[in-house]
Amino acid sequence: MDTNTILIEYLKNGFENILKDAMKASIFNPKESLFMASFILAAKKAGKQRNDSEQKGVHIPPFLIASITNSCNLHCAGCYARANQSCNDQGKDSEMSTSDWKRIFEEAQQIGISFILLAGGEPLLRRDIIETAATFPHILFPIFTNGTKMESDYIRLFDKNRNLIPVISIEGDEQQTDSRRGKGTYKLLCERMEEMRKHGILYGASVTVTSENSKTVTSDSFVKGLSKNGCKVVFYVEYVPVTTETEFLAPNLAEKQFLDASLQKLRPCYQDMILLSFPGDEKEAGGCLAAGRGFFHINYHGGVEPCPFSPYSDTNIKNTTLLNALNSPFFLKLKNTELLHTVHNGGCVLFEHEDEVRELLK
Repeated sequence: MDTNTILIEYLKNGFENILKDAMKASIFNPKESLFMASFILAAKKAGKQRNDSEQKGVHIPPFLIASITNSCNLHCAGCYARANQSCNDQGKDSEMSTSDWKRIFEEAQQIGISFILLAGGEPLLRRDIIETAATFPHILFPIFTNGTKMESDYIRLFDKNRNLIPVISIEGDEQQTDSRRGKGTYKLLCERMEEMRKHGILYGASVTVTSENSKTVTSDSFVKGLSKNGCKVVFYVEYVPVTTETEFLAPNLAEKQFLDASLQKLRPCYQDMILLSFPGDEKEAGGCLAAGRGFFHINYHGGVEPCPFSPYSDTNIKNTTLLNALNSPFFLKLKNTELLHTVHNGGCVLFEHEDEVRELLK
């Protein structure tokens, strides 16, 4: 089976599992059930649209990652975004406007993109864009947030608009979370999760897996705690070192294999949850999903990039369409190399081959 067929099957099965589990999770929540039933129909239509495009030789990925701001209110230890200067305290005038992002969401819906992951910086600092996303009920918007800005007005917004899915960053136990994100963060996140549980809001958690927390975050007690708090999706993201001084935090091969094995054991025990790892689960897709194979990234000022961990671009979305951006010279070069198609054992392929990626950009 070629890598393209493997990729399609991987994404197809992933969608079906996500939607099936979400329906199961929402069976006692009429508001959530009504939304999920509507979204499932829309997702099937978008899937057919992507398949029709594929038959015509045009590949449309189902996922888009949108970093809607470069501003953040936290200073997390080892932050990749701050290290590569794509994140700061105040943001910049070069951030795209609400109308820019609205146009992107419209085009994404037109070509069959079903999932747009909103990131930053801290995305909740751009409420204008979050409210704009709410007006696209046929697209699911997981919002990767540190959770500290999720006050009552945001809880009401998420409760009203079920296509907005908060994904809270947590690093393990209280000591591990507070040491990376700041004292008191863990307690605040627990309060936010309890509020969402009370309102029956579908939400997830994002865990940065390091050499220091890998055993904690893959333990049964950790996942059980999230489950009791109403969490339905957990994204395990392997830490990418930002400098040589932080390389010790990156999981080694044995720790990556431990993560994979742990998730295989946990998934049957928590069938009402979705446990995903990145980039570990990409092995099932025959290689890296970046540069439009499965997803691509748009940064805060419109640069179209393969992945947040490969911040290189030859195209700005403000000057072109999503379809044209997906066929940029840089993306086409990447797709024609073996970099994306290499079946890897974990780790970010493009980050590890940064020099080769830069050479392609030239």
